[in-house]
Amino acid sequence: MADKEAFVYIVDVGSTTSNCNNGRTESDLDFSMRYVWDKIATTAQASRKTWNVGVVGLRTDETRNDYQDGDGYNNISVLKELGPVALAQIKELTHLIKPSNTEFGDAMSAIIVAAEMIGKLTKKLKYTRRIYLITDGQGPIDGDDVEQISSRLNELDIELVVLGVDFDDPEYGFKEEDKPQLKATNETILKSLVDKCNNGIFGTLAEAVQELDTPRVKPVRLVKSYDGPLTLGNPEQFASALSINVERWPVTKVNRPAAATTVTVKSESDATQSTHTLEDEMDGVEYDDPQFNSVKQHRTYKINDPSAPGGKRDVEFEELNRGWAYGSTAVYIPDFDKSLTSLEAVKNYSIMGFVNMNKVEPFLTLGETSATVARPYDEESKLALSALIHALHESETYAIARLVSKDNKDPVILLMRPGIEPDFECLYDAPLPFAEDIRSYRFPPLDKVVTITGKVLTEHPRLLPDDKLNQAMSDYVDAMDISDFDHDDEGNPAEYAALEDLYSPIIHRVNQAVRARAVAQDGKIAAVPEILKKYAEPPEMLIKQARTQIDTLKKVASLKKVPPKAQSKYKRGSAKPASGRAVEAPIDPLEMLRAGEDEVARLKQGKPKIDKDNSIPKFKQLIQRLEEVDDDKGIEDATKAMGDVVRSLIKESMGDKNYDRATENIGVLREACIGLEVPGLYNKFLRDLKKEILSDELGAGRKEMWGKLRLTGKLGLITKSESEVSDVTEDEAKQVRTSSLPNACLCQKANVLCFAVVVDEEVGRRQMIQPAESMVI
Repeated sequence: MADKEAFVYIVDVGSTTSNCNNGRTESDLDFSMRYVWDKIATTAQASRKTWNVGVVGLRTDETRNDYQDGDGYNNISVLKELGPVALAQIKELTHLIKPSNTEFGDAMSAIIVAAEMIGKLTKKLKYTRRIYLITDGQGPIDGDDVEQISSRLNELDIELVVLGVDFDDPEYGFKEEDKPQLKATNETILKSLVDKCNNGIFGTLAEAVQELDTPRVKPVRLVKSYDGPLTLGNPEQFASALSINVERWPVTKVNRPAAATTVTVKSESDATQSTHTLEDEMDGVEYDDPQFNSVKQHRTYKINDPSAPGGKRDVEFEELNRGWAYGSTAVYIPDFDKSLTSLEAVKNYSIMGFVNMNKVEPFLTLGETSATVARPYDEESKLALSALIHALHESETYAIARLVSKDNKDPVILLMRPGIEPDFECLYDAPLPFAEDIRSYRFPPLDKVVTITGKVLTEHPRLLPDDKLNQAMSDYVDAMDISDFDHDDEGNPAEYAALEDLYSPIIHRVNQAVRARAVAQDGKIAAVPEILKKYAEPPEMLIKQARTQIDTLKKVASLKKVPPKAQSKYKRGSAKPASGRAVEAPIDPLEMLRAGEDEVARLKQGKPKIDKDNSIPKFKQLIQRLEEVDDDKGIEDATKAMGDVVRSLIKESMGDKNYDRATENIGVLREACIGLEVPGLYNKFLRDLKKEILSDELGAGRKEMWGKLRLTGKLGLITKSESEVSDVTEDEAKQVRTSSLPNACLCQKANVLCFAVVVDEEVGRRQMIQPAESMVI
């Protein structure tokens, strides 16, 4: 049965809560609501229909409660009735909870209102009942009815939690100086009320807010995975076989952060539709301003059908059959033979054998674990299981068991370890991998070196550690031991990073971010709590204590800091060091300046020189320098020089030897023209190059070079879609790319006939034609 909760939060919103006290930069109300919002958002995030939340405003400008006609219940408003909380209600509360303009409102009366809200909902049913009173203690409180109120709270079994802003708390170590007399009196009254309650907590709000950083582990309701006999041998065939009635419960299971849900923003026509009436609404998920629609995935299945429009037609899922991959084909197994692909195992939990503890590798027990215990109220089974557990423990043996938790479920093999505690005995188990699950990686040995001739070396100055290095590493490991690094409350050595103190940073960070966004869509998300980052690095004190061993190890092992890996990102010009210092030997600044002036003057004279053997780096350097001096004429001359290099490569090529280099140069030229916003220079070059190739100006038989450029599909004219200053359309680029091309080209090397490529001039589509004994082009 699901646990039920009924919590009511009484929030003091009096005019005094708008003040900032005790050195804080936020108002007392905002400071208080940090705790309240976290509690309410956590409840809403759980999405449990049996967790009920109510909110009562204390010292509000208006009065709205069931007892408003009576004396003493003024300035108390029920802001949210007791019931499940949703995101839309949290949004509404953020607008309602604001500092009021009044100082009047009795906290005792607010407690009565909250108690009757809980009593009305829960009646005599089993609930966890609790009232939170968050106040600054600066409003008048009537303390005459403390006895009657505490009796009523005890009668309804309600826990009272009073948290005050800057309340004195000796255990926490806080005492407010120059406390107003009214506030001191109110603290005394509220403290006496809490003391008279069977379940009551009185504390300062600062401690409660500080504890919000500590993650709260969600309680999990256990579900047993097996209930039946644990057998040793076959009881149906042998009278000596052992059968024990047991139950199997989970102990550890992987937990994962909350998953995101795919949504889409509603259109204006759907904006007025209630999120509760959405078709196919997600389970327990609601959306508020801005409103969202849930996204439902829909899958369609298609098969090839030449007679259908488009060559494909849809099929229903019910028409599909299961097939198993067999190479590149599929093997169909009818439904009546589907038993061939399953074991049809029956429910069973049996011990197959035993193995010595020393024979088990540690990595085999890293899976999810469970515990097997005797069935409750079965004394015979408890005695038998206890005998088995003690026998395994005394013989230092593990049991190997086969488990089929339900009929027709795949069997698993378990490694079972005895667990003995003063008041608890069980068999812990972890699933063992099958042979197919093992990934065997072969690494070279660490204690020896095998040469290519087969010689085994046990000493090597560079590849194997010597005695000095081994000792330094051993001292370092001992110095970094954290098993007893921490201390308990009495100052005794204790375990560091105990299991109960380790929290998953990603799970709790995601929950923290979701809660913050649920309360304030545009609010600032707090930094990651220190407790989540505590174990991300070794303790500073431990590093300080082990500094001697660390320095010794670094010296003996000759450890050096590895420089960061250079990024392979394209940059125009040479990369600059991060420090800004020269990476080469320093040169005379005057000499460098004169060399630069001479280079710029030569470039302005229109005489750029690009070496064919080093064309790309030289071209990039020229472009960078010309761009720095803003020399448009020089840029034009540089592109012409690069074009001449391309023509030279094509003209002097032996066959297609230089075609790849020419293509690479054309690509660099095209990229530079796009970056410099001079697409016209490249487009003119490409048109001229095409004419020269097709007219055999660069030599006979160079048409294959143009076909190579055409097939790349990336070196055509620069169009408007690539550069805003270009005047070439896609159609014009296509015309230049496809017009006046040969219908086919024939490549024959070493007397071997290759595939022929046929180009359709209308659509630019290429087709491959198989070679034949005779082909006419």
